[in-house]
Amino acid sequence: MGMMQEFKEFAIKGSVVDLAVGVIIGAAFGKIVDSVVSDLILPLVGAVIGKLDFSNLYIVLGNVPAGTATTLDALKKAGVPVWAYGNFITVAVNFAILAFIIFLMIKQINRLKKETPVAAPAATPEDVVLLREIRDSLRK
Repeated sequence: MGMMQEFKEFAIKGSVVDLAVGVIIGAAFGKIVDSVVSDLILPLVGAVIGKLDFSNLYIVLGNVPAGTATTLDALKKAGVPVWAYGNFITVAVNFAILAFIIFLMIKQINRLKKETPVAAPAATPEDVVLLREIRDSLRK
């Protein structure tokens, strides 16, 4: 029963609960960033570059069976090895945006934290100062 009690104490600690909430919020936030990148940013970049769709950028690494469409999804379903570098670009942009937003959030949180001023050491009482002077003069 000791192990169950230890696990209960571990699970109830505030840091574990905070971590669980952070993971849940992070997952939801990741979906939002994914949508922003794939639905807003990459289409704009594609329009500037020339109607480029990053999700369909790939290089076929094997033989394509006859009658198979040349879309990325069709090639993957047919089991053709494909180097999907467009998908990598999308994921890399997602990561960069998410990392930048987390950096800004942590920077703001650190700014909002109240800095506790370091208290100056209390002044030494006068009688202690006098006793130290007497002690030092007796040593000479």
